[in-house]
Amino acid sequence: MSTSLADWKGVPAPSVQLLEGRFIRLEKLDPARHGEELFQALQGPGADPKLWDYLPYGPFPERSVFNDWLNNHAQHNEPYFFSVVDLKTGQVQGILSLMSIVPAQGRIEIGHVTFGAPMQRSPKSTEAVYLLAKYAFEQGYRRLEWKCNNGNARSKYAAERLGFSFEGVFRQHMVVKGQNRDTAWYSIIDTEWPAIGAGFEAWLSEANQTGSGQVNSLAECRA
Repeated sequence: MSTSLADWKGVPAPSVQLLEGRFIRLEKLDPARHGEELFQALQGPGADPKLWDYLPYGPFPERSVFNDWLNNHAQHNEPYFFSVVDLKTGQVQGILSLMSIVPAQGRIEIGHVTFGAPMQRSPKSTEAVYLLAKYAFEQGYRRLEWKCNNGNARSKYAAERLGFSFEGVFRQHMVVKGQNRDTAWYSIIDTEWPAIGAGFEAWLSEANQTGSGQVNSLAECRA
């Protein structure tokens, strides 16, 4: 498909420090403020034992190594990391980033998605992705990506549930923790976002997220 972009001038790199939703807020990663609660959420008692299976780092049994990892990411803007704060409790419960940031081409990815057990299978995890996607498209990005190990069934299911379109598998794309990684690619493009964004908003609304649980699924809200 050929589309004229004669007036395209690129978009700004991410600079936002705070994004707030109904259930959570995203704060630019600050190890001094977020480190202890992040360590407890991701590595402490009750943490998801499968959390690190498909990530290129972790687990972190030693706090000092975890601190080094956080500090390294906080010092750079690629990837651009956020901590996820539960609005009800004020606890930091997860981390994720904008990455593969190419402002000149309007391309960006949501990655390093690492949510503690209290966030998983809850509106909080969906809202975290929604807030970053909304921010990216409002900044003028044309393409939002999601990539994962092709063996990571949980991440692939999440991508499809969240409205990303499957684009294919890059075979023997990487070597991670001494293992081959075939990478599954997904995307949302700007022309798709209005309908997908409206679906997120309907799913996160008070009418749909009630005290007794959700009324309609995200796919139903998107439809």
